[in-house]
Amino acid sequence: MDAGAVITILALLFFAFVALGVYVAVKVVGAAKRGVERTVTQARRTVEDTTLRARSYGQGGVTGELAQLRLALRTSMRATQEALHAGAAEDASLSESLALFHRLSAHGQELDAELKRLEREPDRATVASLLPGLRERTERITHSAESLRWAARDRAQKFAEDELDVLSAQIDMEAGALRHWSVQDPDAAPATGASSSSAQGSATTGGPADRSRAQSSGPSRLSESSEPSGPSAQESERSAPGQPQAITARDPRQQTTYPWQKSARPETTN
Repeated sequence: MDAGAVITILALLFFAFVALGVYVAVKVVGAAKRGVERTVTQARRTVEDTTLRARSYGQGGVTGELAQLRLALRTSMRATQEALHAGAAEDASLSESLALFHRLSAHGQELDAELKRLEREPDRATVASLLPGLRERTERITHSAESLRWAARDRAQKFAEDELDVLSAQIDMEAGALRHWSVQDPDAAPATGASSSSAQGSATTGGPADRSRAQSSGPSRLSESSEPSGPSAQESERSAPGQPQAITARDPRQQTTYPWQKSARPETTN
């Protein structure tokens, strides 16, 4: 690679870094400017609200009533704006409500500007004659703003309650699954108790004679059962139901002989 290509690449990298630095600086300056403007606007709003609150409580007559109308209008519109913006971040269906509020805000700003202008009006009689109409407009705007605000809050509360119900049902189900060892069959316990009680009753109802008879007959039964079975046992096994029987003839050497039978005489041939 020659020196010219290296210089070109370095120049391109330098300009890229410079452009990136300028872009970042512009973004930082813009963010700082917006932050300052937001802070100034909030400070100005706070000062105006404090001034209006002081006028509404400290001054009477037309000036005090105008200050009360402006304070009520600004407080209601600000609260509705915060509630709708907070709800729109989680519920997209509030976008239409935000559009309606923006249209309502235009009327509210127009009314606030008119009230602010009337505060500096020297003809107090004319301003007093306009107060009923101004009060009615203020009430209509604040009522509409409150309707939107409380509807958004009720919707958010309803969704929160539904989610809490579902979560409670899932937690109850999981808790029941974790406690599965404590669940017993209600029919198994009485049956077990009845069988054990019947076994104890049968063991305890027998008298001394029954127990002695059982003890005396026990060895004889054991001896009988332990004796080897003879051909009769084999025949009984062969004739047992459910088993196939052989057709072969019996072995004469294995035939059972009885004492009353006569022995067979051997045949003689002449």
